[in-house]
Amino acid sequence: MIERPGEFLLARRPVGKPYAGYWEFPGGKIEAGESAREALVRELREELGIEVREATPWITRVYAYTHATVRLHFFRVTSWEGEPRPLEDQAIEWQRVLAPEVQPMLPANAPVLAALALPAIMVVSNASVAGIEAWTEALAERAVDERLLVQLREKGMERMRVQHLLSRTLARVEPFGSRVVVNSDCGHFAQCDGVHLTARALMEAKARPAARLAGASCHDERELDRAAHLGLDYAVVGPVQATASHPGAAAMRWDRFASLAAGRPMPIYGIGGLARSDLATARRHGAHGVALLSAAFG
Repeated sequence: MIERPGEFLLARRPVGKPYAGYWEFPGGKIEAGESAREALVRELREELGIEVREATPWITRVYAYTHATVRLHFFRVTSWEGEPRPLEDQAIEWQRVLAPEVQPMLPANAPVLAALALPAIMVVSNASVAGIEAWTEALAERAVDERLLVQLREKGMERMRVQHLLSRTLARVEPFGSRVVVNSDCGHFAQCDGVHLTARALMEAKARPAARLAGASCHDERELDRAAHLGLDYAVVGPVQATASHPGAAAMRWDRFASLAAGRPMPIYGIGGLARSDLATARRHGAHGVALLSAAFG
């Protein structure tokens, strides 16, 4: 996936190929002896005449078409040399991340586009410590300039106060395009975008929650497999580094995070001792973004 701020590139399949006329992400088949990244570099050179300079692993999706079942390895290409141009009789179009317009899209694209639209930064609340008014005001200042995924995680807070926090949060961030989920330990609140399952709630769930957006906290392969089986929209994995919010938890470090994130069908956020400055490192290790608590407004 080739992207520049707020936009990504699509190509239309030429006459003579299955699904001719449908729009897809540029790329192609992995040849014998190639890694997925090597295939990406070769295909984009052949299709678009560009030389990839920066490509980070993202998600892996499996889709069954009528003619074949394919495993799609997505990378985020953010730096390249040359101007993309169609070299194989295909049309190309830059599209806005939040409002793609070309039609028809390949059927496999829908969950990929939804994943791409998720913000890179998740803010995890600590209003119990900072105070509801102070925390929501700090959040509002940030949300004016940046789309966020906000997780309200106030364990032990009385339900009516969580409701008040949620109302205040929605009023301050929704007008600017941010999305809000509530941690499952806080209860169910229908007016927000969705729910964030604790690891325990994830493993006890019999089906995907009935919410527009559903994610979960995960710490190992078993929990990530469960999140994928339920069809969750994202997962948060950690702690990556040592963190004061979980003083007894062992840090997994980036190599372990990368092994857990690799090949997952949903976007993965890293959490634990991270800051905004860690986003590039996180993406090099397969993350979609980072989840921040104490560093959210730093």
